[in-house]
Amino acid sequence: MSLVEQINNALPQTQCTRCGYPDCQRYAEAIVQGEADINQCPPGGTEGVERLAALTGKPALPLNPENGLEGPRTIAIIDESWCIGCTLCIGVCPTDAIVGANKRMHTVIEAYCTGCELCIPACPVDCISLEPMDIQLSGWAAWPQHLADLARERYETRQIRLKREAAEHEQRLQAKALKKLADLPAHTKGTEHAPEVDRKRAIIEAALAKAKARQTAKI
Repeated sequence: MSLVEQINNALPQTQCTRCGYPDCQRYAEAIVQGEADINQCPPGGTEGVERLAALTGKPALPLNPENGLEGPRTIAIIDESWCIGCTLCIGVCPTDAIVGANKRMHTVIEAYCTGCELCIPACPVDCISLEPMDIQLSGWAAWPQHLADLARERYETRQIRLKREAAEHEQRLQAKALKKLADLPAHTKGTEHAPEVDRKRAIIEAALAKAKARQTAKI
């Protein structure tokens, strides 16, 4: 097992981004590459820093206050009387812990919430708050390994789904563009419209070329 994977396994998997990186995996990679210190994970707290110190051989520094403070496990609570059903919180939740539909009130599945806080700034009506589960416990004492494992599983499943949905969206757009490209002559009558047809054709072909380049870059 690589050091990156060992470090990622030692992180709480809240995917909160408070470390300054998009997710726990990226933070683990940054530590190995020497771009990040081992004291940038508030959810892991002091014990988390000690775990990373043991893996990396680096000294166990105090938690960096710029990244946040160690605290109890929290759960997001949505005030359903104020929720407008905008779905913005659903879009940022890393573990799909929020359910709801457009213009329908949302709710949080407590067992899946990591307390990442990402839904708080996303809410335009400030109807989401964080409630502590047990103020006597913090860090890994408040966030046992089975919750970390569940959070990681749900986060990775969400990432797979998002990539699939993005690919399907790209395919639909390409199919639509190709259909429109083939129909351009039929939509334009007379030679006086030829310049406009050429202009539209150039725009669509450029868009298709960009899409193809993006697909090639992902391979």
